[in-house]
Amino acid sequence: MSPDLTARRVFTGLILLSIFLLALVVKPFAKGFFLAAVLAGALYTTHKRLTRAFRGRANLSSGLLCFAVVVALLVPLTGFTAFLITEATAGMRFINETLRKEGLEGLVDQLPGPARTFTEKLMERFQVEELQLDEQLQQQVTSQGGTAAKAVTGAVAATGSFAFQTVMMLIALFFLLVDGKQLVEWLESVSPLQRGQTTEILREFRRVVIAVLVSSIATAGVQTVAALVGYLIARVPIPFFFAAVTFFLALIPAVGAAVVCFAAAGLLLITGHPWAALFLAIWGVLVVGLVDNIVKPLLVKRGLHMHGAIVFFSLLGGLATFGTVGLLIGPLVIAFFLALVRIYERDYGRPTPRRTDPATPPT
Repeated sequence: MSPDLTARRVFTGLILLSIFLLALVVKPFAKGFFLAAVLAGALYTTHKRLTRAFRGRANLSSGLLCFAVVVALLVPLTGFTAFLITEATAGMRFINETLRKEGLEGLVDQLPGPARTFTEKLMERFQVEELQLDEQLQQQVTSQGGTAAKAVTGAVAATGSFAFQTVMMLIALFFLLVDGKQLVEWLESVSPLQRGQTTEILREFRRVVIAVLVSSIATAGVQTVAALVGYLIARVPIPFFFAAVTFFLALIPAVGAAVVCFAAAGLLLITGHPWAALFLAIWGVLVVGLVDNIVKPLLVKRGLHMHGAIVFFSLLGGLATFGTVGLLIGPLVIAFFLALVRIYERDYGRPTPRRTDPATPPT
């Protein structure tokens, strides 16, 4: 075996080892880095315009865009989470105090009319002893204190992990916006592909990212408008609050906008409006729920120039395989495959034979 071949094999092994070690180092920040790359690709044009407006101050432009991301994404999410925690804590405190002062009867009296009637009939049917049930409920509330503490600890840990990933994402986003052009040029220079092919693939990725993000926001807006119409028809209390919640949850595929419709329908049901609740539940399934499956593939198809079926199955397949982030990874994988096929056909495919005029004899 020649020394050159041995050295090449050893060097190939070292490259594979370095890639493996690099993956281990990047793994803790993988989600944050991926989202940073996605946002950097989507905001790059805006970053260039701001940089020109600030007379070449790329750092200032990147900082303002990172701050805008924090305001647009994290502030509403943090406010909504804080609102839910505050309301849940107040509700548990109210239940505990009512049970301690007025007993089960006082708690039942606080329920809306239909829910109170149903609860009283249920207690009469099963012959519930109020005194025993009062003691059992108070014991349950007391015994669940440890569980509640564990739940709060878990929530704090999850919040800490989310905050860590967010900080890593913002740091990576800042540097990708500032030095993204130089990074693409470096990748082009060290890539074993032909000149221009790496940039073409990255450009395709950027186009997919923009199409998916724009379609997600537009779809959430359409779902919010459709849900608001249903809330107004069904006379849901504070319809615009429910519409705002619908918009933010519509951006989360694992939850969806229809969940808010079902929650509002449940509120109408326990307050004595069964027909309005039934209408809103049906509206949530047939109108609000189907918007996501119809509008989003159409918008993504328009931005990617793909067949609608390919877009639809790439979204579902990515979501099933990778979770929420799969809504980006699925179309990216399809776009990557199609870009490679197109580049291979253009640069390495067999040349098309030239057509000659039958009347002209070959020379």
